[in-house]
Amino acid sequence: MRALIPLVVLLPLLGAAFALIAGRRPRLQTGVTVAVLSAVLAIGGVLLFTVDANGAYSVEIGGWPAPFGIVLVVDRLSALLVTVSAAVLLSVLVFSVGQGLADGDRETPVSIYNPTYLILAAGVFNAFIAGDLFNLYVSFEILLAASYVLITLGGTPQRIRAGTTYIVVSLVSSVIFLAAIAMIYGATGTVNIAQLSVRLGQLPEDIQLILHVMLIVAFGIKAAVFPLSFWLPDSYPTAPAPVTAVFAGLLTKVGVYAIMRTEMIIFPGDELNTPLMIAALLTMVVGILGAVAQADIKRLLSFTLVSHIGYMLLGIGLGTAAGLSAAIYYVVHHITVQTTLFLAAGLVERQGGTTSINRLGGLLKASPVIGVLFFIPMLSLGGIPPFSGFIGKLALFDASAKDGSWLAYVLIGAGALVSLLTLYALSRAWNMVFWRPESELEEGPALAHPPGEEVLPVQEARTAPRIMLGATGAMVALSVALTVFAGPLYAVSSRAGDNITGPDYYISTVFGDTLQGGGHE
Repeated sequence: MRALIPLVVLLPLLGAAFALIAGRRPRLQTGVTVAVLSAVLAIGGVLLFTVDANGAYSVEIGGWPAPFGIVLVVDRLSALLVTVSAAVLLSVLVFSVGQGLADGDRETPVSIYNPTYLILAAGVFNAFIAGDLFNLYVSFEILLAASYVLITLGGTPQRIRAGTTYIVVSLVSSVIFLAAIAMIYGATGTVNIAQLSVRLGQLPEDIQLILHVMLIVAFGIKAAVFPLSFWLPDSYPTAPAPVTAVFAGLLTKVGVYAIMRTEMIIFPGDELNTPLMIAALLTMVVGILGAVAQADIKRLLSFTLVSHIGYMLLGIGLGTAAGLSAAIYYVVHHITVQTTLFLAAGLVERQGGTTSINRLGGLLKASPVIGVLFFIPMLSLGGIPPFSGFIGKLALFDASAKDGSWLAYVLIGAGALVSLLTLYALSRAWNMVFWRPESELEEGPALAHPPGEEVLPVQEARTAPRIMLGATGAMVALSVALTVFAGPLYAVSSRAGDNITGPDYYISTVFGDTLQGGGHE
């Protein structure tokens, strides 16, 4: 079983190399990409089933024992996120294939897109199973290089400008992360996550706090935690629909995952729990206030993405098994639902020629299928029973109530309000885009936009191919499955939360019983 773990990263990298070689054979490129992601999805499912039944696994790469060599660790959390990420990446790839067949690869040129997409996938998977901080840093750099190529596909001025902002902010995050790794290694002599959980506790408290804050800031930028989230709403909306969907669904969750590992494994304790909960409150509130003010669907969804990062940060900030279990479930829910909404927004843009709410109307009559594909995940993100968004929020509120602090109760109230405002913003957009008669677009100041907001150019309206509708429908089905199978999924999330509440389980996975007093014997 351990032999399968490196394949999660190795297969996408080999697939990317083969896709580059086959650059003049687009069908072969696409077939390789689909095959690789399907294989990783299957491996992720096998690992999830096995790890949940038998416990976590670790693999020492190159024959170098931990902590001297690279260690890959797969526990319930890693296996769950790898599986969900592979499913999302595969569905979005199918969506982009349909878009390429219809548009001649104008938006996603296949000779560049497929290899880069596989490299991005390798970075995501490697981040989830990295057992040391430097390997995690390498994962972030892989993501950075691939995402810059993807976000600037097409070479339009808007995309180059957005890509420049994205790359500058990401480089700042990388510099902070690399500096933190250097300081941690200088202070402890290791970057192995399991060993750090012991050795960092032996440092003076002020040194621990500095290192802790540096990691949280670096990961907070990746996760778009307020006030480090300013870059996201301007970067994501300009990219092609499938690229935006993958970025929204996965890249911020890599940052959230890294914060989870930092708080529960590397720096176990409650030193930053209160600041994290305050950041969660501000992220939720500021994000949703930005969403309510938007007149473009992609920008609206980008702000809701920022807002709902706050729910995950709430679960982490509670620092309890119940809070972590709820946060893990909510991460899985949000990866699926947010990706689906961005794919649906891509269909809206295709059908109406724009994502400007004020320039659209009557799409329910023109394409009722797209209306349904947007409506269902909208209800889930808004927390309407019995969808997965409601289940995740209820679990977070229950964990907060068990915490019993005044700040936890404030966050319960804020979370409920943000959920209502999310539903308001999305339902308002749905009503104007789908329900409003197209004839009303000519009445009143319908084409006005808020001052200072960049208006993306209107494109030619085109019918969405069935393959794009089918890929989005598959994501909708997956989001509904999170509700139908909420019991088993939440049980896995609960066991994953129990595992990472403290470092003992992670240490025993990597070292067994050989780690004594911070050394490896």
